Amino acid sequence: MLYTVGEMAKVMGVPASTLRYYDNEGILPCVERSNGGIRMFTDKWLKVVECLKKSGLSIKDIKAFTEMIDRGDDSLQERLTLFRTRRDSVKKQIADLQETLDYLEFKCWYYEEAIQDGTESKVRSLTVDAIPDQYKSTKQKMSIPDSEGAVMSCELENMASSDGMYR
Repeated sequence: MLYTVGEMAKVMGVPASTLRYYDNEGILPCVERSNGGIRMFTDKWLKVVECLKKSGLSIKDIKAFTEMIDRGDDSLQERLTLFRTRRDSVKKQIADLQETLDYLEFKCWYYEEAIQDGTESKVRSLTVDAIPDQYKSTKQKMSIPDSEGAVMSCELENMASSDGMYR
């Protein structure tokens, strides 16, 4: 089925300018024109682009992919490499986000304990062994050994003196 820019924009939930941009960049190689010169889009190619966008590929990579498709089976290895590279990048992002989430979970636990105790000093003085198991590795990642082998926390709170001023 063929759609005008406006019709396809509604169907895809994207601005019409996005579709024009895709066409100008050569991402949609099968864009037809009506007798009046109006762009006519097939839903097939827009579905392909939508799927590629969901995979997080850049416009440049989507364009490269559509060119690979045009080359046929000779580009299968390149296509696999493109998706493996993107997959590895996403896995790294997930690992980084998981580390951030772990830190935030630890800090929520830390302040919930401090609020429950009415002071931060008790939870601040806990050893790693006294911390719940799910937070131990995060706490250890946040700590660095000093020259004597003791553990110093990289937490900003531990740098504050009792009057709230930073040392």
